Parts: sequence; C-alpha cells; structure tokens
Amino acid sequence: MAGIVFLVIAAAAPLTAVGGALPLMIGLGNGAGAPTAYLVAAGVLLLFSVGYAAMSSHLDEAGAFYAYVRRGLGPRAGLGAAGLALLTYTAIQAGIYGLAASTAEELVVHYGGPDLPWYVYAFALMAVVAVLGYRNIELGAKVLGVLLVVEIGSIVALSATVLTRGGAHGIDTVSFTPSAFFDGSPGVALMFAIASFIGFEATAIYGEEARDPRRTIPRATYLAVGTIGVLYAVSSWAVVLAFGSDDVAAAASADPEGLTFTAARLFLGESAADLMAILLVTSLFAALLAFHNAISRYGYALARDGIGHPALGHIHLRHGSPHKAALAQTFSAALLLGTFALAGADPVLQLFTWMSGLATVAMLLLMLLTSVAVIVFFRRTGLDRRVWHTVIAPVLGTGGLLLITALVIDNFTTLVGGSALVSIVLLAIVAATFALGVTLARTAPNPAQPHTI
Repeated sequence: MAGIVFLVIAAAAPLTAVGGALPLMIGLGNGAGAPTAYLVAAGVLLLFSVGYAAMSSHLDEAGAFYAYVRRGLGPRAGLGAAGLALLTYTAIQAGIYGLAASTAEELVVHYGGPDLPWYVYAFALMAVVAVLGYRNIELGAKVLGVLLVVEIGSIVALSATVLTRGGAHGIDTVSFTPSAFFDGSPGVALMFAIASFIGFEATAIYGEEARDPRRTIPRATYLAVGTIGVLYAVSSWAVVLAFGSDDVAAAASADPEGLTFTAARLFLGESAADLMAILLVTSLFAALLAFHNAISRYGYALARDGIGHPALGHIHLRHGSPHKAALAQTFSAALLLGTFALAGADPVLQLFTWMSGLATVAMLLLMLLTSVAVIVFFRRTGLDRRVWHTVIAPVLGTGGLLLITALVIDNFTTLVGGSALVSIVLLAIVAATFALGVTLARTAPNPAQPHTI
C-alpha cells in the first residue's frame, strides 16, 4: 500500500501545487480563502472515493476508470472513458514536461550553467522516466519515496516555521471562514484546487500489482486523498499567514511565480528557498514518472481487451511490468513534445497552461462517468448493500463534481491563459476524444468483461 500511495501523492506533485497553483488560486481566485477551496475539493473527492473504493473490491483491473465505466455503463461508454483517461494523463504529463524543463533551465542558468533550449531538458527527463517506467512499480516507488519525503519535508518545514513564528501579523483563521471562501472568484480557486488533485485516482490502476487489492486499494485511496487534502490546506494557510490575510492577494498578484519561495526566503532563509526551487524539479520528475506508469497501464489494459496493438498487452517476464506499453508511452510523449518544440511554443505559457486546462476538464468528465457507473453497477448487481457506500456518497459526490465541472468550464478561458479560441479548441478535443472512443467501441472486438471478484 505504501508504494501505491507514494505513486499517487507523487502524481499530485505537492510542491508544484503549493509553489505553482496556489499563488494563482490566491491572486486570481478567492485570496485568503484558498485553503478552504482545497478542503472543499478534498471533501468532494472523498465522497467520490467511497463508491470508487467500494467498487474496487469487485474489480481487479489495471484499467481503473476504464474498467469501472465499462463494467457499469457498458463497453461504448467504457472506451469513451478510456479515451478521456489517456487524454488526461497524456496532456498533464506533457504540460509537466514543459514546466519541469523550464524550471531546470532557469536553475542551471542561475548557477552559471549553459543556456540550453527547454526541450533539451525535457527529453533528458524523458529518458530517465523511460528507464524507470520500463521496470516494475517497486523500483519507481523507491525512487519516488525518497524524493517525496524530502519534498513534503520542505513543505512541512515552511508551514511549521510560519505557524510557530506567527506569520506576518499573527495567527488567524480567516482562511477557513465562509466569507473568505466566497470572496473574489471561488470558482477559479476550486478549478485550480481540483486540478491539484489529478492523479489521486491512480490507486486502482495498480490493482493487479497489489498483493491484496480488496484491502489495499480502498485504504490507499482514502489515505492518498486525505493526506493530499490536509497537506494542501495547512501549507496554503501557512503561505497566507506568511504575508497576512489582508495582504496575500496583492502579494500573489504581484509575484505569482515566486510567492511561495519568497515566503520560504522570509521564514527559512535564502538557502532553504534555493533548495525548494531544486526540489520543485524533483517534484515534477516524480509526477512525470507516476503519470508514465498510469498511461502505460491504461495502454496495457486496452490492448488486453482487444483495443490497440496486441503487443502492448504483454508483461515483462522478469520485471512484471507492461514494458511494451511503457515504450509506446515514451514514444507518444516524445512525439507530442517534439511538436510543441518545433512550433516554438513557450514551455509554460502554452505547453503547461494549455495541457493542464485540457487535463482538468477531461478528468472531471471522467470522474463524473465513473461516479454514475458506480451507482449503476451496485444497483444492477446488488453485490454491496451498504446504502452509504453505494448510493448516498456516490450521489453526493456526483453532485459536487457536476458543480465543480460547471465552474471550471465557465472559467476555462482563464485557466488556459485568456484565449477564447484556444479554450474552444481544447474543449472540442475533449468532446471529440470521448466520441471517438464510443465510435471505436462499435467496431472493436467484444472482449470479456472486466473480472468481477
């Protein structure tokens, strides 16, 4: 379970959320109320996770959302969901490659190194991810475990120091009041908050590799969502207090890229701030490896069900990993990054921003499909009679996801940098991907249903 939780929290990239998304939540969203946005997002995802975890006890599949939707709503909706999942992980991984490469480039130049193009760093990171992703989950988990402990340690150290020293103007709980949450644009804050959780659902992807999936997957899901939610809420509160509840919005607007690192410099010192900047790169690398594993396992599950080249459904005899699907994932990532590089795109303003927005909408729609599939599955099969687990929590989770999805789409142009044309194109890609999956299901072979335990 520890290895799976490491992979899931690594995919969420805590330092990336606290150092990258949080200042935007504060500056463009609801200011000091940002910590509550994280708690609301965590609450909705925990409600969703109740039914998700309950159904995981009856499915032992590497396809996660794909297997859930297919089992609950049928093969057409299932393959549409698989398309959305692959789109989500491919997009967010590509965006993180852009952000990681840009961050690494700035660090190298800052310390007197050569000023190389961003895509040089992106492809170097890809090579390391490819080697680790070719191996099994345990090797990846060990690498991520070390990086994650140091990363979270830096966040905890900053939070503890700010809270111990009383912040800029003393400790207050303004961030957790309704008035603070509804101040400004809470929809924008929720949009960034939910995007910061992408990757939590990956617990079920590793069902076939867990020793006891019936117990491991539910526990790992709750633990991952709870840990991420508490970490984000406390650390964002500490950043708010570092500047003061009344002044943090102005500070975030003035310095959206360096707000968290400025707080570290004020309360931990120059060396600690520099260390956090370096850890941001390792945080992004950990997320890249986690999403690489997720994409390769989706490809493996689809190939095994007759969708895609049969070779992708092979397992390495020694490593026990879907190695050919991992190689295919590396190739597709290289193709996407190469396209942006040849087009001369900015790695942050275009690659990261556009792909993150695309992934957020696709993931929300995917979770909505899964939540409905959980309700239908238990109503049809009667395998679990617990009303809270199979009806009440999934229905509440579905309602929360619908509200957040509406808010995200309403603010989508802001999320992707303010271009109406780009937002229309990206939303059209999401719709077309789902439609393509549904269409392919009509002509695909009729594989066996996912295993029911």
